[in-house]
Amino acid sequence: MMPELLAPAGDMEKLKVALAYGADAVYLGGKNFGLRAFADNFSAEELKQACSYAHALNRKVYVTVNMFPHNDDMLQLPDYLQQLATAGCDALLIADPGVFRAARKMIPHMPLHISTQANTTNWESALFWQELGASRVVLARELSGAEIREIRANVSMELECFVHGAMCVSYSGRCLMSAYMTGREANRGECAQPCRWQYALVEEKRPGEYFPVEEDGRGTYILNSRDLCLIDHLPELRDAGVQSFKIEGRMKSVHYLATVVRTYRAALDLLRDNPANYTVSDEWRKELDKAASRRYTTGFWEGVPGTEAQEYETVRVLPEWDYAALVLSWDPQRRC
Repeated sequence: MMPELLAPAGDMEKLKVALAYGADAVYLGGKNFGLRAFADNFSAEELKQACSYAHALNRKVYVTVNMFPHNDDMLQLPDYLQQLATAGCDALLIADPGVFRAARKMIPHMPLHISTQANTTNWESALFWQELGASRVVLARELSGAEIREIRANVSMELECFVHGAMCVSYSGRCLMSAYMTGREANRGECAQPCRWQYALVEEKRPGEYFPVEEDGRGTYILNSRDLCLIDHLPELRDAGVQSFKIEGRMKSVHYLATVVRTYRAALDLLRDNPANYTVSDEWRKELDKAASRRYTTGFWEGVPGTEAQEYETVRVLPEWDYAALVLSWDPQRRC
């Protein structure tokens, strides 16, 4: 069975674009309990519309409930879980054990996926969630191919892995910098991404003296990881037993989403139809380069990455191509 291509959907337009360009499923957030507080996200009515639209195309919708809530947040949880079940979503993405326990009790029929925020980095942790009733675990980004294969050998639940998108300086997004520096908590969906800011070195006894790490004196993005791109390793990921290939980017543009989803759809179709001759074409690489991103890395796939996984010069590499227009209709007879 071929792996699922799972794409982000920050709003209804992006959901439709992701499905139009070949995603098998989308993940999105409601108005509460998600980790993208500044995405448009979906109201209760929009969630129903999203699920109806996707199901009409025989696709799936997964909803993020992966915030780390406090006691006051938990008061709203029962009604929200019932709302998601009524909307018809296909699974919930959960990181917190308390939210998991509540969901199992209140909506026992709902498939539960363990979010990457839970930092599942070994097979004992995956087995723990499996034994509690989770149907899938989204593995931490900080795993090598060998580690993924070992996890697969020890659990029967579905495995999901990120294959493309932003990498975080902290384990799967558990970052405290944003809260300390801006008052916005990453674990509550409000990350200000301070890892993407420019920094210079200051010595304790020399306040006000900034020592540039780069020769040009601008400072450097010393916490700024390159973006993940595993398109070369899709056959190995499939053979390792990964059932879902996930693209990051609920805050990214429609152009980014269409470009990346289309490229990975083409790659997966080739892997399905002609696996013995799977080769990443120059066209695919050019397409991925058209989307504004940082330079690419394979992350932890081969093991703990070195300096080559960091982007020291800029927060984003701008593409040489400009987004020109959105095609709203097509006349096949007039071909325009």
